[in-house]
Amino acid sequence: MEYRIREAKKEDFQAIWPIFHEVVSAGETYGYEPDTERSEAEELWMRAPLKTFVLEKNGEILGTYYIKPNHHGPGAHVCNCGYMVASRARGQGIATFMCRHSQTLAQDLGFLAMQFNFVASSNTAAVKLWTKLGFTTVGRLPKAFKHPVLGYVDALVLYKWLKTDS
Repeated sequence: MEYRIREAKKEDFQAIWPIFHEVVSAGETYGYEPDTERSEAEELWMRAPLKTFVLEKNGEILGTYYIKPNHHGPGAHVCNCGYMVASRARGQGIATFMCRHSQTLAQDLGFLAMQFNFVASSNTAAVKLWTKLGFTTVGRLPKAFKHPVLGYVDALVLYKWLKTDS
Protein backbone atom coordinates (compact mmCIF):
# COMPACT_ATOMS: atom_id res chain seq x y z
CA MET A 1 0.00 0.00 0.00
CA GLU A 2 1.15 3.48 -0.76
CA TYR A 3 -0.88 5.23 1.91
CA ARG A 4 0.45 8.25 3.69
CA ILE A 5 -1.11 9.86 6.74
CA ARG A 6 -0.33 13.43 7.64
CA GLU A 7 -1.83 16.08 9.85
CA ALA A 8 -4.55 17.99 8.03
CA LYS A 9 -4.01 21.60 7.03
CA LYS A 10 -6.80 24.15 6.90
CA GLU A 11 -6.92 23.98 3.10
CA ASP A 12 -7.42 20.19 3.22
CA PHE A 13 -11.02 20.72 4.25
CA GLN A 14 -11.74 21.36 0.56
CA ALA A 15 -11.08 17.61 -0.02
CA ILE A 16 -12.46 16.46 3.35
CA TRP A 17 -15.84 18.14 2.89
CA PRO A 18 -17.08 15.82 0.09
CA ILE A 19 -16.17 12.78 2.22
CA PHE A 20 -17.81 14.25 5.33
CA HIS A 21 -20.91 15.29 3.40
CA GLU A 22 -21.27 11.89 1.73
CA VAL A 23 -20.97 9.98 5.01
CA VAL A 24 -23.10 12.29 7.14
CA SER A 25 -25.87 12.94 4.62
CA ALA A 26 -26.45 9.17 4.34
CA GLY A 27 -27.44 9.24 8.03
CA GLU A 28 -26.33 5.64 8.57
CA THR A 29 -23.25 5.90 10.77
CA TYR A 30 -22.69 9.27 12.46
CA GLY A 31 -24.81 11.09 15.01
CA TYR A 32 -24.49 14.35 13.09
CA GLU A 33 -27.51 15.92 11.39
CA PRO A 34 -27.66 14.65 7.78
CA ASP A 35 -27.99 18.25 6.57
CA THR A 36 -24.93 19.49 8.49
CA GLU A 37 -23.67 22.58 6.72
CA ARG A 38 -20.12 22.95 5.54
CA SER A 39 -19.15 25.60 8.13
CA GLU A 40 -20.44 23.45 11.00
CA ALA A 41 -18.71 20.39 9.55
CA GLU A 42 -15.44 22.28 9.42
CA GLU A 43 -15.83 23.23 13.07
CA LEU A 44 -16.70 19.65 14.10
CA TRP A 45 -13.95 17.96 12.10
CA MET A 46 -11.12 20.48 11.89
CA ARG A 47 -11.26 22.86 14.86
CA ALA A 48 -12.94 21.03 17.76
CA PRO A 49 -10.63 17.98 17.81
CA LEU A 50 -7.11 18.00 19.21
CA LYS A 51 -5.75 16.98 15.79
CA THR A 52 -7.17 15.97 12.42
CA PHE A 53 -5.41 13.79 9.85
CA VAL A 54 -5.84 12.86 6.22
CA LEU A 55 -4.88 9.66 4.45
CA GLU A 56 -3.56 10.13 0.94
CA LYS A 57 -2.73 7.82 -1.90
CA ASN A 58 -0.83 9.39 -4.78
CA GLY A 59 -1.67 12.83 -3.39
CA GLU A 60 -5.44 12.19 -3.28
CA ILE A 61 -7.21 12.39 0.09
CA LEU A 62 -9.24 9.20 0.52
CA GLY A 63 -9.84 9.22 4.26
CA THR A 64 -9.66 11.35 7.35
CA TYR A 65 -9.78 11.02 11.10
CA TYR A 66 -9.66 13.15 14.20
CA ILE A 67 -8.42 12.54 17.72
CA LYS A 68 -9.49 14.35 20.86
CA PRO A 69 -9.85 13.71 24.59
CA ASN A 70 -13.03 11.80 25.30
CA HIS A 71 -13.45 13.80 28.52
CA HIS A 72 -11.44 16.27 30.52
CA GLY A 73 -10.17 16.09 34.08
CA PRO A 74 -10.03 12.56 35.50
CA GLY A 75 -11.04 11.09 32.12
CA ALA A 76 -8.49 12.98 30.03
CA HIS A 77 -6.33 9.88 29.59
CA VAL A 78 -9.00 8.36 27.28
CA CYS A 79 -9.22 9.63 23.71
CA ASN A 80 -11.93 9.48 21.11
CA CYS A 81 -11.53 9.26 17.35
CA GLY A 82 -13.79 9.53 14.33
CA TYR A 83 -12.94 8.07 10.93
CA MET A 84 -14.36 8.64 7.45
CA VAL A 85 -13.43 7.02 4.14
CA ALA A 86 -14.61 8.11 0.69
CA SER A 87 -17.06 5.55 -0.70
CA ARG A 88 -14.90 5.04 -3.81
CA ALA A 89 -12.03 3.92 -1.56
CA ARG A 90 -13.82 1.62 0.88
CA GLY A 91 -12.74 -1.99 1.20
CA GLN A 92 -9.06 -1.13 0.64
CA GLY A 93 -7.92 -1.24 4.28
CA ILE A 94 -7.97 2.53 4.75
CA ALA A 95 -9.98 2.50 8.00
CA THR A 96 -7.68 -0.21 9.38
CA PHE A 97 -4.61 1.83 8.45
CA MET A 98 -6.03 4.99 10.04
CA CYS A 99 -7.15 3.22 13.21
CA ARG A 100 -3.73 1.64 13.72
CA HIS A 101 -2.11 5.02 13.11
CA SER A 102 -4.46 6.68 15.59
CA GLN A 103 -3.69 4.13 18.30
CA THR A 104 0.05 4.75 17.98
CA LEU A 105 -0.53 8.50 17.89
CA ALA A 106 -2.79 8.31 20.94
CA GLN A 107 -0.03 6.67 22.93
CA ASP A 108 2.51 9.23 21.68
CA LEU A 109 0.12 11.97 22.88
CA GLY A 110 -0.09 10.37 26.32
CA PHE A 111 -3.51 8.74 26.04
CA LEU A 112 -3.87 5.39 27.77
CA ALA A 113 -7.14 4.24 26.20
CA MET A 114 -9.44 4.88 23.24
CA GLN A 115 -13.24 4.93 23.31
CA PHE A 116 -15.83 5.08 20.55
CA ASN A 117 -18.98 6.51 22.13
CA PHE A 118 -21.75 5.98 19.62
CA VAL A 119 -21.24 3.25 17.00
CA ALA A 120 -24.48 2.28 15.24
CA SER A 121 -24.91 -1.47 15.72
CA SER A 122 -26.12 -1.62 12.12
CA ASN A 123 -22.65 -0.46 10.99
CA THR A 124 -21.50 -4.07 10.96
CA ALA A 125 -18.33 -3.41 8.96
CA ALA A 126 -17.10 -0.91 11.56
CA VAL A 127 -18.08 -3.10 14.51
CA LYS A 128 -16.27 -6.05 12.94
CA LEU A 129 -13.17 -3.94 12.21
CA TRP A 130 -12.99 -2.34 15.65
CA THR A 131 -13.38 -5.76 17.27
CA LYS A 132 -10.63 -7.18 15.04
CA LEU A 133 -8.39 -4.30 16.14
CA GLY A 134 -8.86 -5.15 19.82
CA PHE A 135 -11.82 -3.02 20.88
CA THR A 136 -14.41 -4.48 23.23
CA THR A 137 -18.08 -3.55 23.31
CA VAL A 138 -18.53 -2.24 26.84
CA GLY A 139 -21.96 -0.72 26.46
CA ARG A 140 -25.15 -0.96 24.45
CA LEU A 141 -27.64 1.90 24.23
CA PRO A 142 -30.94 0.35 23.15
CA LYS A 143 -32.52 2.04 20.13
CA ALA A 144 -30.33 5.13 20.56
CA PHE A 145 -29.51 5.60 16.85
CA LYS A 146 -32.23 6.36 14.30
CA HIS A 147 -31.14 4.73 11.05
CA PRO A 148 -32.88 6.17 7.96
CA VAL A 149 -33.93 2.71 6.70
CA LEU A 150 -33.79 0.35 9.68
CA GLY A 151 -35.37 2.71 12.19
CA TYR A 152 -34.15 2.66 15.78
CA VAL A 153 -31.06 0.50 16.30
CA ASP A 154 -28.73 0.13 19.24
CA ALA A 155 -25.65 2.30 19.61
CA LEU A 156 -22.51 0.65 20.97
CA VAL A 157 -19.72 1.98 23.17
CA LEU A 158 -16.37 0.38 22.29
CA TYR A 159 -13.21 0.65 24.35
CA LYS A 160 -9.56 -0.37 24.17
CA TRP A 161 -6.86 0.03 26.80
CA LEU A 162 -3.77 1.11 24.84
CA LYS A 163 -1.05 1.14 27.46
CA THR A 164 0.91 -2.03 27.61
CA ASP A 165 1.31 -2.71 31.30
CA SER A 166 4.88 -3.65 32.12
